[in-house]
Amino acid sequence: MIETGPRNTITDVPGLKIGTAHDTMVRTGVTVLLPDDRAVAAVDVRGGGTGTRDLELLGPDGTIDTVDALVLSGGSAFGLAAADGVAGWLSEHGRGFPVGGMRVPLVPTAILFDLLNGGDKTGYASGSDDALPHRASARQAAETAGLELSDGAVGAGYGATTTGHDGRRLKGGQGSASAVLDGRITVGALAAVNAVGSAVANASGQFLAGAYEQGDEFGGRGGPASLETFEHPLDKYGTPAESGNTTLAIVATDAALDQRQARRVAMMAQAGLARAIRPIFTPMDGDVVFALSTGMQPLVDTGELARIGMAAADCLARAVARGVFHAAALDDVWNAYATTYGGGNGAD
Repeated sequence: MIETGPRNTITDVPGLKIGTAHDTMVRTGVTVLLPDDRAVAAVDVRGGGTGTRDLELLGPDGTIDTVDALVLSGGSAFGLAAADGVAGWLSEHGRGFPVGGMRVPLVPTAILFDLLNGGDKTGYASGSDDALPHRASARQAAETAGLELSDGAVGAGYGATTTGHDGRRLKGGQGSASAVLDGRITVGALAAVNAVGSAVANASGQFLAGAYEQGDEFGGRGGPASLETFEHPLDKYGTPAESGNTTLAIVATDAALDQRQARRVAMMAQAGLARAIRPIFTPMDGDVVFALSTGMQPLVDTGELARIGMAAADCLARAVARGVFHAAALDDVWNAYATTYGGGNGAD
């Protein structure tokens, strides 16, 4: 057993807060990560259908290596407006990259596709920003950052959907997990699971990530001895497979990393998604992993960097399972894990 943080969430990493908000009518939501101070960040993209903003800032040839916030949002491309809400809030609080006498908040953002989950989507067709919830929800998430973080149908995971072991419709969600290395360095992960693939290994409801479970954090069912490798239909919505999906993730640590090192952690963390979801990184998914460092603990050597990356992958696999395990149903189409397999709480 590894040592988890006191809350077993990404907020165990000192120096950062998470805020979430959602719109029940539209069936979408926003998650905002706010570091206490500007923090080193990097990104690794594996999905074939991404929707992002300001990711070039985090590229290897970028001139900026710190950010003011990270945003995960539903709403497909419409959800990119969530960054405006967070940037406005940060600007009002005097935060951002200094330019002359101004502050310009840097808010890299990634979105997931939740436009086919039901709900009232008429605002998307109106062409009016006032009819869309993302900017206001993002501001609300920023204002409430620091409250207790829950798993399940919250934040960017509110409208998220996924599939069961055999491709049946299943509610996705947002999950988080943490680990502490040698009582000194904390690593955490957060995932908004909206994959076309499945986090579930078999008809018994065991999770692909079961071998990494700590305690009974997602049902205590253990890891599967073998997988029921059904031919996944890749048809989550009952429409052609080109419909969008996406799992978005953030891994974070209090170890002092530069951007190159943070990028390596993000790359290693992608292994957590590969362990937890089948299939992953498809042409229909926009899978993105951010990595962030609050820089409070010195990094000893390259070996310790590798351990941080390993822990990030393990935490991310656990976060995926936790998000699905705890997600409440949207309706009788997008059933909760608890309804489909039993054992989940499905009431978040």
